[in-house]
Amino acid sequence: MSGNAGWTLTLACTRADAEAMPEIGDVFPDLADPPSLNVEEPDPDAPDAWVLTAYFNDEPDPALVDRIVALFPSAADVVVAPLAEADWTTMSQRDLEPVRAGRFLVHTRAHADAVRPGDIALGIEAGLAFGTGQHATTLGCLRALDRLARRRRFANIADLGTGTGVLALAAARRWPKARVIASDIDPVSIAVTRANLRDNKVAAGHAAGQIALVVAAGMDHRLLAAGAPYDLIIANILAPPLVAISRPVSAALAPGGVLVLAGLLRSHAVRVRGAYRKHGLVPLEPQRGRGEWPCVVLTRP
Repeated sequence: MSGNAGWTLTLACTRADAEAMPEIGDVFPDLADPPSLNVEEPDPDAPDAWVLTAYFNDEPDPALVDRIVALFPSAADVVVAPLAEADWTTMSQRDLEPVRAGRFLVHTRAHADAVRPGDIALGIEAGLAFGTGQHATTLGCLRALDRLARRRRFANIADLGTGTGVLALAAARRWPKARVIASDIDPVSIAVTRANLRDNKVAAGHAAGQIALVVAAGMDHRLLAAGAPYDLIIANILAPPLVAISRPVSAALAPGGVLVLAGLLRSHAVRVRGAYRKHGLVPLEPQRGRGEWPCVVLTRP
């Protein structure tokens, strides 16, 4: 076995606890090297069964494990284990089936032969950041972008909570003359996105046809503010932060611009739409989505 590449803590929890997950830096400001946290719904047919994974550079001490577990009252099946380099390579190359959404095809290297003429192919490996196209939220956004592309051109695009960068890449490939900026609160996600840009031969930068990358929460970055107003904003994050950032996001949307929201559950859609309606945004198309995960598309008239 090759050398250790870090440690993980995994636990099962309820959907409610996953949605209420705080930012690690807000809860533990004393940590010089905080872990990265990721929550996901492994089985869409079991929407209340979620899994948290925390990634550490070094073995976490028991006190830190207890502090993180305490954030999730429903925590069960807690496991702390080393993440070996060989195991991580196997995980990152796992056999994810290609995902089609209109002209978009998201695939791993193992499925590069699935690309057909006319596809907008996006090569994304499974990894530390969220967004391989498999989850209903990412798929819903890709389908929304595909629908929009049939009738609109966009020149100035922001992708908030970019994860792996798949939605920013989809936008940049679909509107190759557009300026795109992608942000995420997690520096690991931005590092993953930068690697995915290289793999997909898209330059990182601020010029047309490039994607600028920033670490930021919501719209809280000078480059995001300087780039406004945007004619397309994509935000695939959870419902509470979508509501919390409704004012600055709405203010950053140009008249006639389009806002694509995902990451919310169907039960939260009314609250999320209401938060943006207060700032002048209205539905552009009927709410769509798969299962529990709708995609909301709004516009500023």
